[in-house]
Amino acid sequence: VQLQASGGGVVQAGGSLRLSCTASDNTFSDYFMGWFREAPGKQRQFVAALTRNGYGQTYADSVKGRSTASRDNAKNTGFLQMNSLKPEDTAVYFCAVHRDYYSDRVQDYDYWGEGTQVTVSS
Repeated sequence: VQLQASGGGVVQAGGSLRLSCTASDNTFSDYFMGWFREAPGKQRQFVAALTRNGYGQTYADSVKGRSTASRDNAKNTGFLQMNSLKPEDTAVYFCAVHRDYYSDRVQDYDYWGEGTQVTVSS
């Protein structure tokens, strides 16, 4: 499966963005999904993960309460709604999928999309 993240941009602190991750085919629903981000000079870090049906979600502490991950399997698309954005949220955001289980570890994910840049200005 191929993935493409989109929806990034430049936003002022306190603003919101909604990222999308579109999969190339309808095997998307067979996968657990994750969102990660990579800031300049830092390792890629976990942001959120969802179960195959989207009913189960988990978030990094850094975004908990400010972000909501969801998915629409009929459209082969996942979403990450980010609110109350902070300058420290500035990063390239990636979506990824994993077939077997729910994970917050980069190394567990099988397929990755190209990232989308999110820049939060103060």
